[in-house]
Amino acid sequence: MTLDRFYPIFDHTDWLRRMLPLGVKLVQLRIKDRPDAMIRAEIATARDLCRAHGAVLVVNDYWQIAIDAGCEWLHLGQEDLDQADLPAIRKAGLRLGVSTHDDDELERVLCMDPDYVALGPVYPTILKQMKWHQQGLPRVTEWKARVGAIPLVGIGGMSVERAPGVLAAGADIVSVVTDITLNADPEARVRQWIEATR
Repeated sequence: MTLDRFYPIFDHTDWLRRMLPLGVKLVQLRIKDRPDAMIRAEIATARDLCRAHGAVLVVNDYWQIAIDAGCEWLHLGQEDLDQADLPAIRKAGLRLGVSTHDDDELERVLCMDPDYVALGPVYPTILKQMKWHQQGLPRVTEWKARVGAIPLVGIGGMSVERAPGVLAAGADIVSVVTDITLNADPEARVRQWIEATR
């Protein structure tokens, strides 16, 4: 399966209702600090919306809910890997993407046979405080050489203007949050992203 090169991340299905009709084909739902019932409802809604639009949904963190909801893709951060039941995830047929930030994390993840590897932050990010400084484009090239055929996702400080350079450096996919969600015209920005990555 070939994943789309444009990979936005949203924190609510309201975003999916707005963006999927524009042609988004790969999207992550990343919800933090909400009641379990709301998370379950949001994931089920996102699943149905993505199926209706022929898009791939990646669920962040909530591996058991993703299994229960019959989802197909899961994304885990390094901390989430410690709590996740990887055999149960694989048994359920979920495909797995994992965040990496340094050499030790990459080596750990490669042993898990991931379906994609995310590297970040490529550029400085305002989304969350991180102990890692920006990785830069040379690290993208190095990581791609190390992961080989596994799709490499570049994330962190991404913009439409930076996307071509990240893809040229070796990333297969570019993931983005605030360049869309904080934009004055998110729909127009998504159209620019699609044009820049396809």
